[in-house]
Amino acid sequence: MRATLRQAARATVHLVLAAAMAFGSYLFITILLITATGAVAVVGVWLLPETVLLIRRIAGAKRRLTASWTGREITEAYAPITGPVRERLRTAVRDPGTLTDLRWMAAYYAYGWLTVLMLPLWPAGLVVDGVWSGLLGRRALVLPLIVRLADVEAGWSAALLRPSPRALLARRVEQLTATRADAVAAHGSELRRIERDLHDGAQARLVALSMRIGLAQRAYAADPDAARKLLADAQDQAEEALTELRHVVRGIHPPILTDRGLVGAVRALAARWGSPRSSEAESGGGLRVTVQTDGLPDEARAPAAVEAAAYFVVAEALTNAAKYSGSDRAEVILARFRTGLSVRVRDEGCGGADESAGSGLLGMRRRVAALDGVMRVSSPVGGPTVVEVELPCVW
Repeated sequence: MRATLRQAARATVHLVLAAAMAFGSYLFITILLITATGAVAVVGVWLLPETVLLIRRIAGAKRRLTASWTGREITEAYAPITGPVRERLRTAVRDPGTLTDLRWMAAYYAYGWLTVLMLPLWPAGLVVDGVWSGLLGRRALVLPLIVRLADVEAGWSAALLRPSPRALLARRVEQLTATRADAVAAHGSELRRIERDLHDGAQARLVALSMRIGLAQRAYAADPDAARKLLADAQDQAEEALTELRHVVRGIHPPILTDRGLVGAVRALAARWGSPRSSEAESGGGLRVTVQTDGLPDEARAPAAVEAAAYFVVAEALTNAAKYSGSDRAEVILARFRTGLSVRVRDEGCGGADESAGSGLLGMRRRVAALDGVMRVSSPVGGPTVVEVELPCVW
């Protein structure tokens, strides 16, 4: 009985809010009539986009209310209303989401009042169910009816507010356009980084190497000892140039990914961060990294582009943790799910990560978006910082 009462109480709250929204929708028809009159007269045509935005907010509130009852999110698919008045008007009229919201609002005028009419069943249900249960020892009847009514109301709203295939397609095209632009920007940024690394690193060292070899050739006959010293310096320069080239190659596609796969590469990366002799540890003050795999065996291989993006996310997130978090430990979790790969990097540092501060988060997000992935960052002040990435792929 207590479980029934709790569920009925939740249903009542849902129905009260739905009834209030239905009542507000009836009042809103006045705004719609004013807008329609103004649009016909052309004088108030600028009101139409603002009215559509207001309808979107009302429909969005109803989507959230319905999702809180059903536990299933209702997707929104709207074209952004921006730009000059003419463009805003065109978008407001042609957007398929506008028709969806208007259809829901028209239907809600009809079935919304059912919630108002059924609400008195709650106090009456307490009396009837109490008498029924006390006399006959049977299960309550009215309270489950209230729950059922909330289910029906939420089901109708969910069906009416669900975006049309055309709206979903338009939103998908918009998302792909944005991710393509991000991919192009990320590609251009990567090319500039490679060019800068080659120019400032390997190229400079190769020029110095060529100069030392030339000087050694000139000094070889007159001063063999000086020539040998110049050749020794040239050898050091050659080794440093090779190191720079390896660094550039790792930035393009780490060879260790090809040799060991993602799991092995991430474990090697964690080991380098924990080694006091590594350049990573020296730059960040040392970072103990634990790596966990959830349903992802060492031999499991995702597509090369997915592995490279996941490795880049882990490497960049660990770099940020070492430089900015103030924590000496971090955790990496790699997990395989049916349609993709998830990466989770967590540190217990000071938090407050900001994508606009040049911490590499924007580059991570662009690389993930280019593969149609999703990236979430949680970094409240005081920590912890958690970077979660989901990359779709076929196993």
